[in-house]
Amino acid sequence: MKKIWILALLVIAGKAFAQEGERVITTAVPFLTIASDARASGMGDIGVATSTDAFSQQWNPAKFAFAERKMGIGISYTPYLESLITDIALLNGSYYNKINDRSAFAVSLRYFTLGEIELRNSFEEIGQRVKPNELAIDGSYSTKLSETFSMAVAGRFISSNLEIPQQNNAVQAGNTFAVDVAGYYRGRERAYNSFDGRWRAGFNISNLGGKIKYDDGGQENFLPTNLALGGGFDFIFDADNVLGLTAQVNKLLVPTPQDFDGDGDLDADDNLEYQSIGFFDGVFKSLTDAPDGFGEELQEMTWALGAEYAFRNQFMLRGGYFNESEEKGFRKFFSLGAGFRYNNIQIDLSYLFSTAQVRNPLENTLRFSLSFNLGEEFYND
Repeated sequence: MKKIWILALLVIAGKAFAQEGERVITTAVPFLTIASDARASGMGDIGVATSTDAFSQQWNPAKFAFAERKMGIGISYTPYLESLITDIALLNGSYYNKINDRSAFAVSLRYFTLGEIELRNSFEEIGQRVKPNELAIDGSYSTKLSETFSMAVAGRFISSNLEIPQQNNAVQAGNTFAVDVAGYYRGRERAYNSFDGRWRAGFNISNLGGKIKYDDGGQENFLPTNLALGGGFDFIFDADNVLGLTAQVNKLLVPTPQDFDGDGDLDADDNLEYQSIGFFDGVFKSLTDAPDGFGEELQEMTWALGAEYAFRNQFMLRGGYFNESEEKGFRKFFSLGAGFRYNNIQIDLSYLFSTAQVRNPLENTLRFSLSFNLGEEFYND
């Protein structure tokens, strides 16, 4: 039963099964890398350099310093593996509040539920029901360092309750803490020949923290520490029509699994050596440790392109494309999205189309977000 459970977790993580000799990077709590709101997922999982919204906590909390309303509330629902089972989902709630024109704080909760699972060793045995789940609770503070640039720090408590209870075996959730460091640039609106425009850029080093383990003496697992870099431009054709284009690159700051003992395969001894790497050392090793050199380091980067068209800031159409190397996970997909805003309420939807041979856990899934923009308005030129 335990082997079946471990296999299920690998599927849920959304990674392709690696062929022998491939070095796919896997981590604990992969739910932290799932786009939890419909706006970002509608643009190919892009968010580090887009404009501010109520869900900026996951992507770049520094954006909150440029929020145009006093406060915002966001709620989202993402079904997972919906074609196979109906009770696996990611839920997200977020809240931000501007302290003044230059700074803001925000809190959020992400909860990943695997539904109810009944465990039994035989058909005659009375089943044991368990409800595995994972969650992350965040808090952040952002402030403008100039009229066009802001930075933020965020703290995160992570709890992963996935262990299967066994006889004579104490089970506990794996808990740890992590931090984010982020920055955001929002240029001034400038006049060009036939339109006005504004540049945007951002970075976020997220989930920087200690490893997570589920029992004393057990294996420690890296968090999905990630470096996100992005940039974009808003084409402001007139007061009613705005087109935003954005690009984003991600690099997991996690060491590459490799053949440490030189025996030609990745075995248990190599895993022990891999697990002995500390999380802080692992961040720096991850930039240069790929056995095949710089070319493999490039393969470990994902990239995405996204677009958002807004009409009168009330109707939004979105599209995007996400790409990951075939040797490092093989996630490739197009996404479409739409949004509608009425007064202070905004509804967003998105849909994903996989283009890879390996099926995406979010394929043909409709994601939903609801946000509220409240309080006084702030003017950001």
